[in-house]
Amino acid sequence: MFLTITTTGTPERPATDLGYLLHKHPDNAQAFSTSYGTAHVLYPEAEAGRCTAALLLEVDAVALVRRGKGKGRGGAPDAALAQYVNDRPYAASSLLAVALSGVFSSAMKGVCKARPELPGQPRPLRVEVPALPARGGPDLVRKLFEPLGWTVTVEPVPLDTEFPDWGDSRYVRLVLESDTLTLAEALRHLYVLLPVLDDAKHYWVAPDEVDKLLRAGEGWLPGHPEQRLITSRYLSRRWSLTRQATERLELVRLAETDDSEVEEIDNAVEAETETEQKPTPLAVQRREAIVTALRQSGAARVLDLGCGQGQLVQTLLKDPAFTEIVGVDVSMRALTIASRRLKLDRMGERQASRVQLFQGSLAYTDVRLKGYDAAVLSEVIEHLDLPRLPALEYAVFGSARPRTVLVTTPNVEYNVRWESLPAGHVRHGDHRFEWTRAEFRAWAEAVAERHGYGVAFEPVGPDDPEVGPPTQMAVFTLTTPKEAKAA
Repeated sequence: MFLTITTTGTPERPATDLGYLLHKHPDNAQAFSTSYGTAHVLYPEAEAGRCTAALLLEVDAVALVRRGKGKGRGGAPDAALAQYVNDRPYAASSLLAVALSGVFSSAMKGVCKARPELPGQPRPLRVEVPALPARGGPDLVRKLFEPLGWTVTVEPVPLDTEFPDWGDSRYVRLVLESDTLTLAEALRHLYVLLPVLDDAKHYWVAPDEVDKLLRAGEGWLPGHPEQRLITSRYLSRRWSLTRQATERLELVRLAETDDSEVEEIDNAVEAETETEQKPTPLAVQRREAIVTALRQSGAARVLDLGCGQGQLVQTLLKDPAFTEIVGVDVSMRALTIASRRLKLDRMGERQASRVQLFQGSLAYTDVRLKGYDAAVLSEVIEHLDLPRLPALEYAVFGSARPRTVLVTTPNVEYNVRWESLPAGHVRHGDHRFEWTRAEFRAWAEAVAERHGYGVAFEPVGPDDPEVGPPTQMAVFTLTTPKEAKAA
């Protein structure tokens, strides 16, 4: 990625003052390590009449993938290759914006201890970005920069110069010119609008992004005609953060209109008290739904398949209706933690006789799993590769054959409601897949038909009218007369 900032000057106000503003000496070429590569700052020209500072960001594609969080293993077969072969090393994006804020942090804040009079002085500026993704085309580029006082020259980059009939790519060459802006203002414009035009961010968009946006947008974003678009894209379309930012920007606008401080007009509601009830965690709602379904089935002897750290086993032990509870997991470490959680070494003899933990793989049949009233697979199937699901299906429904089987799994359609989950990502790094309600229903109905079960579906958590509940649960009941009688 490449960006240049050029200014012109006079003997009284030499252009080389740019070095003071950027805190980077024109005679030196400097390199700075970032989380995703190396940022180089150099000056192709540095004379009193004209000075140009260049920022070159070398992106380490491998580091970019390794530092990615929460992407899971699902997706298209070529997704792994696409992580390494893409436009990130070349086209300006949030990577370059973060490098700008890191390398030129003092300049962006308008701080210059050596020459404190310089940051507040407007100067002739020319910014060039040779390759900029622009989702919205040249028209959107102009709509974003022209209201801020820039003269905008934007040239679409053709898909292939040898084949002009193919049309233009989504990339443009951008030149911005102004003689009314300070360098700090210019850098803040770029910091916000580069990722907005790319319409993507390479890092987790947390709630503190609202504060970053408001700091960088101070003085220009509240009155920008494209404020809503800028806010939504900068915050990766997370509606709750966008709403929060919009409300705060409106307060800023009102405060400026009344010539008062934001705190003076934002005092209608008292601070939240600690007595307000917190929402019940989804994991707790899931366990409550499972226990309710087990009680309705009349089960007394229960298998928790993929018991993990034993949270469900611990909940079932509190109900005397469950006379025998068995936790099974392939991970010995998880079973050790479960044993500590349940305090098996200090449990009374009567209580200890109701519970046991043992290691086992659900990809294989196991005679120890036969003869139980019910089996629970809570948030288990999505951790298996899809080709291994038939083995689990046979081990549980074909071999063990409990009278009732409960299966819960995430509803991927609900993921758009998770504020902290980037678009297109699964909820846990170990999830091999996440199903829609239709996909889960199709799988469950096919399993039930193959093995002589009936199946019903229940929501777990708030049932959103548009995207359904966060967790979906299938309740399988053995219906084959001979098998049901034997059970």
